[in-house]
Amino acid sequence: MSGVVNPPESVYSWLTKEEVHAHKPQRRYMSKYRPTVVLEEKSTKRAKRTMGPAKVEVPSPENYLKKHSKQPKVPEKAQCSKEHTCAVKKPHVPAQTDRPLMGIHTKRDFIHTATATATAVPMKPQLTSVDTRHGHRQLLEKSGLVSKYIKKKHYGEVPKYLQQRNEDKRRAQEEYDDFVKEQKEKGAMKHLSDQERQATLEGLKKTWDGLHQEYQGLSFVIDNLSKKAHRDQLDGAMKKLENDMDLFKRFKTIYVSDH
Repeated sequence: MSGVVNPPESVYSWLTKEEVHAHKPQRRYMSKYRPTVVLEEKSTKRAKRTMGPAKVEVPSPENYLKKHSKQPKVPEKAQCSKEHTCAVKKPHVPAQTDRPLMGIHTKRDFIHTATATATAVPMKPQLTSVDTRHGHRQLLEKSGLVSKYIKKKHYGEVPKYLQQRNEDKRRAQEEYDDFVKEQKEKGAMKHLSDQERQATLEGLKKTWDGLHQEYQGLSFVIDNLSKKAHRDQLDGAMKKLENDMDLFKRFKTIYVSDH
């Protein structure tokens, strides 16, 4: 047979070899207090493995549950003394053989008391009004159905602030009349008659109609500055004419200065 079945023997194979253990590198942080914590946790768990604490006070056999012990108890009656006053008990019902006391006199006038009670005016209920079908009620005085303001003492009188305003208006009119009279005496002002005032008003209306017709003929689109300026000019002229016409309509007496 060719080949070697068993390896050749050697002296080195009889020598003892030391086992080498490879240490794995530590991949995560391990606290040095870990064993102590584990021991403390085990010691506390072993002390209370049962339900509740390990040592419980055992009830005494003498304190057993008695009958009617949980029912509410009526407080005991306090004994009357000088320090604590008790409620006065009602007197007993008089017996049939008891007789009332005779000869008792009093200063109370029963006739006067009865007369005053009979003549006293009873309190009248307040008048109310029901304003909804659900029965909502309110006082009749506050409902607005009763006229109460016309019964006031100063009803219908002119208020003081209106009197003051009328007085100021009258004084201003007097000052204006005095100024006009003074200017008229100097010959610096001319009084317009009703025909002249009406003719002036008609002329102002015709001028306003012409400006209004021109305003209506403006183009709808204002695309340049000249059109905008022309429109603003027409607006100002029409407003001025409107103010003048309003002035001629309000005042019938108009004076025109010669200057």
